[in-house]
Amino acid sequence: MKETPTISNTSIKTPPKGWAVLALLGPSFIWCAEYIGSGEVILATRTGAILGPTVLWAVVVGIFLKYWIGLCGARYTVCTGEGMIDMIGRMPGPKNSALWIVLVAQFISATISIGSIAAAAGVFLSSFIPVSPYLGGWIVTILAFSVVWTGAFDLMKTIMSFFVLIIIVGTLYVSIKIFPGFSTIIDGLLLKIPDVPAWAINKAGVHPNPWREILPLLGWAAGGFASQVWYTYWVLGAGYGAASGRGYGQPADIQSLRNMTRTTAQKILGWCRVMYVDATVAVVIGILITCSFLLAGAGVLRPNEMAPEGPDVAVSLSTLFSSRWGSAGGFLFLLSGLFALVGTQMGQMAGWPRLLADSFRLCVPGFNRIKWKIQFRAFLLFFLCTNMIIVFTLGLKPVFLVKIGAVLDGLLLTPLQAFWVAIGLYWIMPRMLSKDAARVLKPHWILAAGLVTAFLVFGYFCVFQIPFIL
Repeated sequence: MKETPTISNTSIKTPPKGWAVLALLGPSFIWCAEYIGSGEVILATRTGAILGPTVLWAVVVGIFLKYWIGLCGARYTVCTGEGMIDMIGRMPGPKNSALWIVLVAQFISATISIGSIAAAAGVFLSSFIPVSPYLGGWIVTILAFSVVWTGAFDLMKTIMSFFVLIIIVGTLYVSIKIFPGFSTIIDGLLLKIPDVPAWAINKAGVHPNPWREILPLLGWAAGGFASQVWYTYWVLGAGYGAASGRGYGQPADIQSLRNMTRTTAQKILGWCRVMYVDATVAVVIGILITCSFLLAGAGVLRPNEMAPEGPDVAVSLSTLFSSRWGSAGGFLFLLSGLFALVGTQMGQMAGWPRLLADSFRLCVPGFNRIKWKIQFRAFLLFFLCTNMIIVFTLGLKPVFLVKIGAVLDGLLLTPLQAFWVAIGLYWIMPRMLSKDAARVLKPHWILAAGLVTAFLVFGYFCVFQIPFIL
């Protein structure tokens, strides 16, 4: 049996300072490439076409509030060396009661969400090469499966960093071309709820309730529940702080944490600052790119009274951009959309098997007898099969699938996630550490404020808005 590395002053690398921090950024690029996908390419563009730039606030609110959940969850990982699922397994109350909620909800969400990304990516790929959307979805699934099978963090970081670069170039080109002016941007941040225009109801069959468009966008802005869990996995892969050398599928080394010296804790605190920079890079890129897609929909599709719904979504978008800005505009938009969807597919197929393997390991003790890599690959094979089925049966309804996935994964568990992370960071973690380490690594009150705000806002959406759109 492989010996679990202990946490000591010698095992924790000295954290970088100043500009050297930028050289170690990495989890943020995987996080970005994973969550910048269908929510941005399809939902943000479609919502902009229907409701206009007035709902820019939904993008900013959704990403900013989830930023605190991902940041605080990653801080727990940097300080303890275990991921968010193990943290949730330590919640007070009946053993693993919180984890069983996660396991059941995420198993359903994972199957639908990964399939929705494959279907949407297949539609985009079919506009590049002469294949059907079904075959395109299978090609993207097999490509993502092949990369993820290795489980190598460095390979994922390299590929997905390249994808993020392509997406940034494409969306910046588009956003510069259709920039509506600062007064329009400011107006879009004032929390207004616009009416659904008559053309959208009559021509595109859009429901008159605007929340049916806003809530899915909120749900997958910065990804859903799973994306925040996965960020802790990418931090583990990068080896920040107490995560150094630990790998996946391992609970915290409690004895080492209780013996942690003040010097070691100060080193880990330095890695927390590196993680803050990393997470902030992800949220800034996410807001800029998602807002660019929404503005593109408002500036190009809305004047033409179009809200693409079915398999023509990719072609419709690229054709309109080409008609306004030539072939380069259409090509860049389509390419950035395709890369965003493929990157999301890779991130989801890398993240959900880890999440489910960890959940099964804790909820079903006998499952832990199986090696972690076999657990991971078994779930990966399961999603390969379900993707093939979903793409074949519902591959021509990408918007429908994406909306369902957004609500299931992006909203229903998010308030609970904010609550659980707050308990983990402020109640569980201090009891795992030595007294000296707990004083050094005591989280700032502003992190609690961010988590409480996320809990209240997403709780409001779940209680008062979701019932009226289901």
